[in-house]
Amino acid sequence: MKAVPALKPALAALAMTGVLLTSLPAQAGRGCETKPVSVETLVRSLALAERTARWLDARGADVVLLARRGQNLDAYGVQWSHLGYAYRDERAKAWRVVHKLNHCGTAESAIYRQGLAEFFSDDLYRFEAGVQVLSPEAQKALRPLLQDNGRATMLHEPRYSMVAFPWSTRYQQSNQWALETLALAMEPSASDRARAQAWLQFKGYVPATLRIDAMKRLGARVGSAHIAFDDHPSAQRFADRIDTVTVDSVFRFVQSAGLAPPAQTVP
Repeated sequence: MKAVPALKPALAALAMTGVLLTSLPAQAGRGCETKPVSVETLVRSLALAERTARWLDARGADVVLLARRGQNLDAYGVQWSHLGYAYRDERAKAWRVVHKLNHCGTAESAIYRQGLAEFFSDDLYRFEAGVQVLSPEAQKALRPLLQDNGRATMLHEPRYSMVAFPWSTRYQQSNQWALETLALAMEPSASDRARAQAWLQFKGYVPATLRIDAMKRLGARVGSAHIAFDDHPSAQRFADRIDTVTVDSVFRFVQSAGLAPPAQTVP
């Protein structure tokens, strides 16, 4: 394992270290802004991490789906922007989060294991957490997988697109990795991405459909290396219909599949 090469100074000073699970260099954040973290933002991030830890401890769970609001996606009818798995680390007596991040807005990504404070330090739009406590069956299947670097990264695709098509293996975005990893945990024969996606289709996963017109698509593709549309079916793309994996759609699927009750918000 390799230590995260760059942390925001204020967080590094508090020794909140993340661990990179793959060999790709990546930063713990959405972009490459160099602006320092304000004291207010740091305090609010730490407070949210503490509230979330207490909330999780009170539920007695070992593994949950954990979401944050890093961007305002209200225009697309989407509440949560980013998803990971939080699990109880008995040896450290702390919660750890395993999730996927892309490298500074590039088309490359990596899988990280971090603490709650780091997970919530990413310049959030709103300081609240979305939590879905998984069923005992799902927790039992996921916990050893998340603690094993090889299995946790088994379905990771480094080529990243923020709007990756759910039924293609060309790219993979963060929420898609979490969803496909759930399939791997629940169905061991889903040992590659195509099989994981087939299991998800069989179980009735329905992706979110975003309405993005041609001009927005062109602007996004030209100005952002981490956004691509060439994995989407032409008929849907030309109709301005972009299907992708959102946190909200994952929460709905996990509930409908009987793997968890409704997600809750830690304010």
